[in-house]
Amino acid sequence: MSYSIEPRLHPVAIADLRPTQITVGMREVETKRARWRDERGGKGADFLGRHAVPVVAGPKNRLYLIDHHHLALALHLEGEESVLTTQVADLSRLDRHEFRTFLDNRGWMHPFDAEGRRCGYDEIPRRVTGLVDDPYRSLAGALRLAGGYAKNETPFSEFLWANFLRRRIKRAAIERSFGKALERALLLARQPEADHLPGWCGPCD
Repeated sequence: MSYSIEPRLHPVAIADLRPTQITVGMREVETKRARWRDERGGKGADFLGRHAVPVVAGPKNRLYLIDHHHLALALHLEGEESVLTTQVADLSRLDRHEFRTFLDNRGWMHPFDAEGRRCGYDEIPRRVTGLVDDPYRSLAGALRLAGGYAKNETPFSEFLWANFLRRRIKRAAIERSFGKALERALLLARQPEADHLPGWCGPCD
């Protein structure tokens, strides 16, 4: 995502952060948990300093995550109580309806469930612990890391790729063999039918 930021150097309780999406890829969360365990002993403070999470101040001065949901959940599951935040905007003067409409139209909200269906705003969980698993989001994240597409500032680009894969790879195939599903995803990502997606790298030839 692309946004102007104002660093906030004091920590914020992860339990107080409000998500702006319904799902995450739990496989990616587990990868981030493992990385944090490796970093925590020696360079934990430096790691957290380099990974401040972007937030928007909303009604009642609640802070809403607009990115890095996977990291926030991973840190919480590893027992960390707080994280540094970067405040992108102060929209606390808006009422709830105006606020959520603005986030949605700004590309700072993704109210879609694990089946890729758009949901009502009230179905977005109020805590990161309420985020649910979408295996296609994990597959899309792994696809990017494997070079299937380039990192892109388009909001929720991984979810766009997840929905592309959702219609072409069966969920059972992902659950049966993530590695083989990733191989299939790499082939699909090079096809012209994916050329509308953010970060598309084109066919090998």
